[in-house]
Order: sequence, then structure tokens, then C-alpha cells
Amino acid sequence: MLSAKSLFQEILANDESFALFCSIAASGESQGGWENARIAALVPESERELAPKITRHGADEDKHGRIFNALMKKRGLDPVPVPPETDYTMLLEKNGIGLAHEQLGRDERLAVQDIVTYLSHSRVTEQRASEQMDLLRKHFADDPDIGRAVKQISGDEDNHLAYCHEELLRFAYAGHGRAIQRTLRECALAEIRVYRDVSLAVMANMGRILGWSKAKSAVLAAGIHAMYAYERLGGWRRMVSLEMPERRDALGGPASAAPEFA
Repeated sequence: MLSAKSLFQEILANDESFALFCSIAASGESQGGWENARIAALVPESERELAPKITRHGADEDKHGRIFNALMKKRGLDPVPVPPETDYTMLLEKNGIGLAHEQLGRDERLAVQDIVTYLSHSRVTEQRASEQMDLLRKHFADDPDIGRAVKQISGDEDNHLAYCHEELLRFAYAGHGRAIQRTLRECALAEIRVYRDVSLAVMANMGRILGWSKAKSAVLAAGIHAMYAYERLGGWRRMVSLEMPERRDALGGPASAAPEFA
């Protein structure tokens, strides 16, 4: 029977598929680390108090990239090239979601609306990350090879999501509510398309490596399309709601250290 757990166990057991999985994850996290570092450096003067939290967000993302690389090193594996069609972060940027790398590469202060855009984009993508890591934590928290990494990253993603909720509500109370809801909706509808396409591309690459039958690949593709249909019909709304989180000031203070892997 196909399940998320059995599929990941199959990917985990094969060195080539595991290296691809970790390389895709590490690349996305590293890109997120760079983006947050640039945003923290360019934050407008009126929002300078937010800069340490953005810096912490970026430090966490960098840490996650190091964790995925350490998991490969522990198995004696090297990172592999990331197929462009599986590059979630860059595909989101190409679809006009978030702040463009070209803008972040310039030494020009961002506007408050740019920070609203950044937080809205992060609220949507961190929802996805939190859900994915929660699923892995459910099935692999006690795994001797990846358990500590999964728990560390899952906790961080939950903190990132809480931070986005709290800061967006602060901006909403300051009069940016309509802009936030419009941007959240645009981000969510674009994200679910990109996530569908990336999921299909990742499964196609894994299927090639692991020798999946056409029937198995077709079933997995159908499941991805069904998930997209659910999200397009209304599931995306979970990505745009805002509520004050139980974890207040979730990114206050320095980032925690990455676990050591023998």
C-alpha cells in the first residue's frame, strides 16, 4: 500500500534518491537563508526592530541547509545538481511571488509594502514547510538516522509560521489589512500550482532512480493532482488565515545550534 511513510522509507533506503532529496532541500533552505539575510539588511528604518527576527529566520534556514548536507555526509554522499524543475524557491520567484532576487541584490532600502509582501509570502510557504515537516516528524521522529534532524527542523518551521502570523497581524492592525489579504491570496494560489509542478517533477526523478512502474508513477501523479484540486477548490484558504499564535515572539533571540551528526 502506498503511503507517505512507505514512499519516504523507499527514498531514504537508496543512496541516489536520498542524495537528491537532501540536495533539493538544502538548496531551497540556503536560498531562503540568503533572501532573509538581504531583507534584514535592507529593512526600512521604520521597521528596524524587525531586522533581528528576519536575521534569525535566515540563520535557521542556513542551519537547515547545513543539516541536510550533514545527513548526506554521514552516509558518505556528495550533494547532486538540483533539476531546475524541482527548484521550488526559484520557481516561486519566476511566478512573481515574494521579493525578486534582483531587487534584493541592490543596496536600496525596502519599503514597508515590501516587508508586507515578504511576510505574506513567508506565511504561505512556511505553512507548507510546517505541514511537511510535521508529517515527517509523525513518522520519523524516532528514526536513528534522521530523527534529530526532523525534530529540529520541524520545531523551527513552526516558529517561523508563528512569527509570520504575529507580524502580519501587527501590520494589519496598523492599516495594511487589505493589502495583506490580497497578497496572501495571490501567493497561495501561485504556491499551490508551483507545489503541484515541483511534486510531479520530484516524483518523476525519484521514479527514474528507484525504477517505479508506470502504474505506480501514475497513481502517485494522480494523488498529486487530486491534492491540487482540493487546494484549488478551497484548501488554499488555510494558507491565508491569520490568528495570534500561542508561540509569541517565536523568533526572539538567537538561532539554536544544528545537531551534530556522527
